[in-house]
Amino acid sequence: MTPPSTDPTVPVGDTVTAETRRAELARRLAAVRERIAAACAAAGRDPDEVSLLAVTKTVPAHDVALLVDLGLDAFGENRVQEAMAKVAEVAALRPAARIRWHLVGRLQRNKARAAVQWAHRVESVDSTRLADALDRAVRRALDEGRRAGPLSVLVQYSVDGDPNRGGAPDGVIDKLADHVATLPGLRLDGVMAVAPLHADPERAFAAIAAAAARIRSAHPDAAILSAGMSGDLEVAIRYGSHVVRVGPALVGERPIASP
Repeated sequence: MTPPSTDPTVPVGDTVTAETRRAELARRLAAVRERIAAACAAAGRDPDEVSLLAVTKTVPAHDVALLVDLGLDAFGENRVQEAMAKVAEVAALRPAARIRWHLVGRLQRNKARAAVQWAHRVESVDSTRLADALDRAVRRALDEGRRAGPLSVLVQYSVDGDPNRGGAPDGVIDKLADHVATLPGLRLDGVMAVAPLHADPERAFAAIAAAAARIRSAHPDAAILSAGMSGDLEVAIRYGSHVVRVGPALVGERPIASP
């Protein structure tokens, strides 16, 4: 018979399952960190320059709690409603943890008010109308005492201009950054991008790096580049990414339901 667990995230009788999942996540995390370190070494960069954002879309709160135990403190979510519930659940599971939540998926303007309730950063700002909606939501939250400061945002760059994937293309991204920089409720911290699935990664990340450099030149405080995921983080790091957003390599292709 399985002894009672002392971990409050684990129901009695499920200790073995929880320990197995914790060990799997630990192995995956170590492998991702090794990849980041190796990519930094190959690029002649300090590994401290690159941070890991764990993308936890569809991942249960119990797994996020285990990742917190393993030392992670930054998590990316794609959907506002899923994130709101998960943020509250993880806060209950790990009340002492100081966790930063990022919205990395596309955001509808009518969900801006909900997003600013939990997001420490929105990485997917791709239009002036969305920026304006977030600014209004933040200023309202500040007035109501529900936020202590502006919202960190990244403007999302589109390499190929595909409107179905989000992002602002060349000719638009720079003007978008200029607009965001004028909004008192937002703090422009840099650029986010996703390399198109079937594109040449070298050309894609070269274009991403060029867009980020232009925006950083115009707005020196917008120094963050969030680019690179499970399959292409090495190329992204070579082209200057400061944040790699890793989901499947860290949590598995199909997240295992934790107890």
